[in-house]
Amino acid sequence: MYGIIQLLRFYPGKLPNLEIMFDTDDRPVIPAKDFQRPDSGPPPLFRYCSDWQSMDIVFPEFSYWGWPEINIRPWRSIIKKIKEGNKRSNWKERIPFAYWRGNPNVAPVRKDLMKCNVTHQQNWDTLLYIQDWQDQAKKGYKESNIEDQCTYRFKIYIEGWAWSGSEKYIFACDSPTLYIKSHYYDFFMRGMIPQQHYWPIRDNDKCKSLKFAVEWGNNHTDKAEAIGKAGSEYIHEDTKMERIFDYIYHLLNEYAKLQKFDPIVPPNATEICSESLACPSDGVWRKFMEEALEKSPSYTDPCILPPPYKLQELKAFVEQKDKAIKQVEAWEDEYWSNINKKD
Repeated sequence: MYGIIQLLRFYPGKLPNLEIMFDTDDRPVIPAKDFQRPDSGPPPLFRYCSDWQSMDIVFPEFSYWGWPEINIRPWRSIIKKIKEGNKRSNWKERIPFAYWRGNPNVAPVRKDLMKCNVTHQQNWDTLLYIQDWQDQAKKGYKESNIEDQCTYRFKIYIEGWAWSGSEKYIFACDSPTLYIKSHYYDFFMRGMIPQQHYWPIRDNDKCKSLKFAVEWGNNHTDKAEAIGKAGSEYIHEDTKMERIFDYIYHLLNEYAKLQKFDPIVPPNATEICSESLACPSDGVWRKFMEEALEKSPSYTDPCILPPPYKLQELKAFVEQKDKAIKQVEAWEDEYWSNINKKD
């Protein structure tokens, strides 16, 4: 709600009246099979992620306006800090391992990832750390600053119970993101291309896939560094706050055009505004709301919405991504085949 209010402050008077339903639970619930007919209409539910079997409408998630529970500041503020963190070390001087920190207990896929941690018996070239948020809260989150985690050559992304809000912070670090194949997607991930913006990792053989990725990156440093910078630039530029507002503006505006009724304010509705949400709050909640407050309208209009993809264009884009993933998997298979022959 606070994010939508900031949109209305950023682009005042530009959105029509509309009515939407929003579900803040993580996983999608609208089956795509129920919307196959030409007259099905738009799926009626917005949320933070979806998957290929669902039609939930993806919407930028809450942490762009701050994540008070774990002391992560609003996006405009934290992205500046991450840029500063990137400048502290040249990529080739960073620790030549893959890094991940998070809570493995939220999903089986993360527990499986922990088997890939470097040990005395097996060198997977991965450094995986369990994040205890309760412990960090007691320490004032001093060991959890995102900008201090841009010291490794490779960062690992893995989804949790659904998509993970950590995604954009991982990509922003100038280090190649080793992206473990995900079941869920958020609003921006489908526009990113394997081998260009990230390095794809298999979900059914994570340890070997991660090992090969690190070996490849450390042996092809210029190419790996370019992937890291391209992925980071995508996040810093294409998902900066102005673009986030443009995305939401066009999403809601196009959705409003599909509505076949005139929305009216129900008699028992509660009007909310920035002040009604921020003023009753206290501590870090109020601090972040004040920090994320849009102080003035945008000096420019929203970006122009490009025309929809033609079917052939969309097909070519999907095939490009699929080809890039299969190429990496072929390199990976050859690498492990040669290792087995030596053994």
